Amino acid sequence: MVSQRSGHPSHVTPSTAGSTAPSTAPSTALLTDHYELTMLQAALAAGTADRRSVFELFPRRLPEGRRYGVVAGVGRALDALEAFRFDAEVLAVLEDVVDEPTREWLASYRFSGDVWGYPEGETYFPHSPLVVVESTFAEAVLLETLLLSIYNHDSAIASAASRMTMVSCERPCLEMGSRRTHEEAAVAAARAAYVAGFAGTSNLAARQRYGVPTSGTSAHSFTLLHDTEADAFRAQVASLGAGTTLLIDTYDIAEAVRVGVEVAGPGLGAVRLDSGDLGSLAQQVRDQLDSLGATGTRIIVTSDLDEYAIAALAAAPVDGYGVGTQLVTGSGHPTSGFVYKLVAREGEDGAMVPVAKRSTDKISYGGRKYALRRRGRSGTAEAEVVGTGQVPANDGDDRELLVPLVRDGEVVGREPLEAARERHLRSRAELPLAAQQMSRGEPVIPTIRLD
Repeated sequence: MVSQRSGHPSHVTPSTAGSTAPSTAPSTALLTDHYELTMLQAALAAGTADRRSVFELFPRRLPEGRRYGVVAGVGRALDALEAFRFDAEVLAVLEDVVDEPTREWLASYRFSGDVWGYPEGETYFPHSPLVVVESTFAEAVLLETLLLSIYNHDSAIASAASRMTMVSCERPCLEMGSRRTHEEAAVAAARAAYVAGFAGTSNLAARQRYGVPTSGTSAHSFTLLHDTEADAFRAQVASLGAGTTLLIDTYDIAEAVRVGVEVAGPGLGAVRLDSGDLGSLAQQVRDQLDSLGATGTRIIVTSDLDEYAIAALAAAPVDGYGVGTQLVTGSGHPTSGFVYKLVAREGEDGAMVPVAKRSTDKISYGGRKYALRRRGRSGTAEAEVVGTGQVPANDGDDRELLVPLVRDGEVVGREPLEAARERHLRSRAELPLAAQQMSRGEPVIPTIRLD
């Protein structure tokens, strides 16, 4: 399924793909948990629903052994927030969930507060305040599950994808895991992988919605359909051109290479290996291709790759990787472990009061947070500095991390997906060299809290 690559579809401009949420988009209000609505009902009855509040979405820790994480899903979350409304169809579902006064309140719900957050593609560390929601309790509490489900999934995929692209030696990685996950998760995974440096995807819905480049040619079934492998290759080349990618491990690899070059000529675009000892086979195939004059034919490898397998192939004559299962499952960490907590609320005197959870192993820290990436004179990141109540002092080399995403209920932080890709490369490049190690370890920079 790799190669015969298509660029961005003509009807989707990459710089603006996914930049606006259609007003007719289905409501996202039921992508939530029951208890958010029962809390709302109780708060409305108690007269506390309108208290000014600050919620924070953050990780207590990185997935075990990881040295950094990657923020993804920001654009999807903004689209989902714009579609978060309680229309008649949604309210009908809630008739036996909350009382009539609560349903009447929900009928006119529109988020009117402010949201700040780390922009998409940015790296993050323990206790990074990835999203800060400032509004009333009633408006903000309803967003918990919506935001967590998007950020937890997409950031897990992007964090795994970043490790893969980092060790790929600038060889392109292609996402091809749609058949290994839920159909909608597949689209989100393709988008998140693209943010973290993947060159494209096999998923056509990601092409339509977000302008992610797609690629693909054929599977083993296409070869098996034909009477001979040569017939299959001739049919593929006749339809897709000599620049196509031929799958060569259905039968005998050496014979398939010989026939492939005979059919397509020395200008054959690529061959794909999907099984066996990929490093050893790639070398044998490279030698054979070169001996046949197909020196420009690329070798693409697939077959349950993860970042460790990709790193192990660094010295092999491989030109690209197709990654599926391990990518869409976060390479062992399918969720980022983010939480969404109330960190400040309006007191009786109108002043904001820090609040925090103190449960064992689930501690949160009260107060509205601000963050910057402390960097040395060389530009290398040294620490994640999180201040409470005010922005930490910038010594001139540092980067402030929180940007406005929503202001007075209006989305202001939507950006092209390409901007997120570029940001990720910059953010990852400023991390210490230890970030490139695949061995299990601690976060590559510490998080410093300033109270």
